[in-house]
Amino acid sequence: METENVRDCLQVIRRSLLVCAPLQAWSSPASTAMAAPAKLTLLLPTTLTSTVSFPSRVVLKPFPPLQRLVVAAAASSSSSQTLLSSPSLETPEARQIRLETESALEWGSVCSRLADFAATAAGRAACVEGRVAVGRSREESERLIEQTAAAVLLSAPLDFGGVEDVSAVVAAATGGRLLAVREICGVGRSIRAARGVFDQLQSLAQETQDGRYSPLLDVLQGCDFLTELVQRIEFCLDSTLSLVLDRASKMLETIRRERRRNIEMLESLLKDTASKIFQAGGIDSPVVTKRRSRMCVCVKASHKHLVPGGIVLSSSGSGATYFMEPRDAVELNNREVKLSGDERAEELVILGLLTSSIVDSQLKIRNLMDRILELDLAIARGSYALWTNGVKPSFSDGYSSSQSDQSSDYSVYIEGIRHPLLLEHSLMAEDSTIEASEMPVPLDLWVKKDARIVVISGPNTGGKTATMKTLGLSSLMSKAGIFFPAKGRPRIPWFDQVLADIGDHQSLEHSLSTFSGHISRLRRIVEVVSKDSLVLIDEIGSGTDPSEGVALSTSILKFLASKVNLAIVTTHYADLSCLQSVDSRFENAAMEFCLETLQPTYRILWGTTGNSNALSIAKSIGFDQKVLDRAQEWVEKLLPDKQKERQGLLYDSLLDERNLLESQANEAASVLSQVEGLYNEIRLEADDLESRVAALRTRETQNVQQELKVVKSQMDTIIKNFEVQLKNSKLEQYNSLMRKAEAATASVVAAHQPNEITFNDDENQSLFVPQIGDKVYIQGLGGGTMATVIETLGEDGSCIVQYGKIKVQVKRSKMKLVQRGTNETATSSSVKPKGRTPKQRSAAAETNQSQDGSVSFGPVVQTSKNTVDLRGKRVSEASYELQMAIDSCRPCQVLFVVHGMGTGAVKDCAIDVLRNHPRVAKFEDESPLNYGCTVAYIQ
Repeated sequence: METENVRDCLQVIRRSLLVCAPLQAWSSPASTAMAAPAKLTLLLPTTLTSTVSFPSRVVLKPFPPLQRLVVAAAASSSSSQTLLSSPSLETPEARQIRLETESALEWGSVCSRLADFAATAAGRAACVEGRVAVGRSREESERLIEQTAAAVLLSAPLDFGGVEDVSAVVAAATGGRLLAVREICGVGRSIRAARGVFDQLQSLAQETQDGRYSPLLDVLQGCDFLTELVQRIEFCLDSTLSLVLDRASKMLETIRRERRRNIEMLESLLKDTASKIFQAGGIDSPVVTKRRSRMCVCVKASHKHLVPGGIVLSSSGSGATYFMEPRDAVELNNREVKLSGDERAEELVILGLLTSSIVDSQLKIRNLMDRILELDLAIARGSYALWTNGVKPSFSDGYSSSQSDQSSDYSVYIEGIRHPLLLEHSLMAEDSTIEASEMPVPLDLWVKKDARIVVISGPNTGGKTATMKTLGLSSLMSKAGIFFPAKGRPRIPWFDQVLADIGDHQSLEHSLSTFSGHISRLRRIVEVVSKDSLVLIDEIGSGTDPSEGVALSTSILKFLASKVNLAIVTTHYADLSCLQSVDSRFENAAMEFCLETLQPTYRILWGTTGNSNALSIAKSIGFDQKVLDRAQEWVEKLLPDKQKERQGLLYDSLLDERNLLESQANEAASVLSQVEGLYNEIRLEADDLESRVAALRTRETQNVQQELKVVKSQMDTIIKNFEVQLKNSKLEQYNSLMRKAEAATASVVAAHQPNEITFNDDENQSLFVPQIGDKVYIQGLGGGTMATVIETLGEDGSCIVQYGKIKVQVKRSKMKLVQRGTNETATSSSVKPKGRTPKQRSAAAETNQSQDGSVSFGPVVQTSKNTVDLRGKRVSEASYELQMAIDSCRPCQVLFVVHGMGTGAVKDCAIDVLRNHPRVAKFEDESPLNYGCTVAYIQ
């Protein structure tokens, strides 16, 4: 019965496609003039749509495939709506807390690392997006763990080649879109590849016969591999060439056979016609081509009579060549167009039926692909376990004590666990062998069954938060069936929720301070906790008054002790560690601190109370011992049992501190007033200096302009005299007149030539040995140009000098010493300026030297003129600007380099430039009164 419906459907679709594709008639004036009395009709192809839809004028009543498409789409839509509308067990508040907890515990990083071991695209996408399956019940988590254990035992990896993510293709078919050949072939390949994976598992299971792979076989057991659909797709379509095969239907085979025969006849006819045209000189070479989907020949416009009765389909851009269809080829071309349309219509019918079959099987296909995804993630978990040397966890019920081993007294018994993410960084190191010091410190997590609250105390940076995160992350990994790196046989309760308050939740946008952010998170946690929940709280009660923080923390922990399975909290409050003595549900733990090295060991000590060791850590940093001794006295006075008695003393001490700070503030204000007065005085002098510089520049400009006028007048006189003499002289006197004019011009140029430094070989030149920091004149760089020796090279005395930002290698014979790099000044110099001599920097430097030879720098007072601000700049920009500022400084000047604090990168760059620059005599690092600023003394 179904075969008859399919046959009827094919016939109806064929008729509808033929009706929907009207044949268009086309003729041109040229073809009309050349045609015979019988009227020719050209059939041109129409574009068929690639969707299962037809024009409204075609009525299709018996059309089962289309009905199946619509019904299947409606069924899928209704099922998805039902799934979305069904009440979820997780409330929006609980979901928000869960997502925040996973972010705090860096669960996404573990999932992303798992993606490296996934074999399918869908598996990698699920891991990267954090959609790794987490058991919603203890039984489901145990099933995931058993799958991972079976994956670890695989003797050979499974081949998932050919499995594609076809969810989007199936959804498109369900939505009513006609699938392309490539998409349908992809569905077929994926289903067949899934069957291949199942066959591989069965083969491995038959080799062992011990049932070790049963958890993996159960994933695909009972799946429908849609053998009939795959065979139908492979019978109808060629996945390699992405085309519909002739055997897909008898009609398609008949159409293509007739079309091939018709094309052979048409090509033979056109080739003969093209040869005749070529032999008659109507074209340069015989060409058979296609225009407007019709086969034709090329002919020159002047020889179109060679194709009697032909039809001009098109012409070249220049109009010199016509593309003409011979009269005898019209019927053959019409048949080709008709057969081509019939072929495309038949292909659409076949694709529509295959699309309908995929829609009918959409639920089975999706179920099969979901099972393949589950199997791929199980294999990935096994590979991850082998990579991290993970062990299989087990769940403890928390109340039974039937076991006789040591771990039976503990609800959490994990020995030697390492934080997975810290371990991953070590495993991904470039070195093939990893030293023990580079591996994270293993932790022993032992929580007794009757304990509900664990209070962890200890020093700062001692590992309290890392320990808490390790337990939370191991809980999530065990629920998801992921092995974690530990020793022995770890046991941990199955927690339905892992809720964490870790980190600073301050938010200006929501008007939340640090304390209010913590309290807001704790309120939401308290509202959603259950008897099987794990709660992680970092620095509970911090950010407010210590006494109120202790009281609030105690109340919250007392409440959680009767509401949760386990809560882990970290604190610096000693009062919270005392709760163990009055409530058996509380347990203490401390992070170990080595008093000899004054460094944390990152090991946890169960049943003990740890100190914050703030004073020891401050001592290891190098804090003032007097301050630490005074702090120790206050620690002894502020013990919890004496706190109320010492409140009055503490208040009096705070008043004394306030009075002392007020007096220091008054002294600072007085100093500030004096500094402001000095600053105003210096600013007035700087303003006056700027005015003097401006006047000097104006005077020099006037002198230059006056000198230019004189030169112009002299040159005009020379030119006029030359013109007069040229008119009154004979031809043979022309050369002598030119020489006189050139001599007069040269004398004017020489009189106004810029100053140059003359280099004379004297006895001092042979004794000169360049040293780093020497100030020298370089021949060829222009008069008055002084460079600095920054590096000495060979025995010949050649060295590298720097002039501004330019560095060049110069021989000793090309340089003259001006000033030694040390504070002493050259006693003699062979530099002899020719003409007017500019003022040299060496003379200015000499005026700043005292009688004993030491350089006297200016006052160490910061102004806008002697300050370079590097804050907010990149390292390269800061280096360049600092070097430019040093080069532009006057001799014996003090330069203030403001680099700020920040990350220290700009500061390190500035110190390096000051240390290596030849003009920097010395520099003073930042002081408590001048943070973020270094003072440099420029030679």
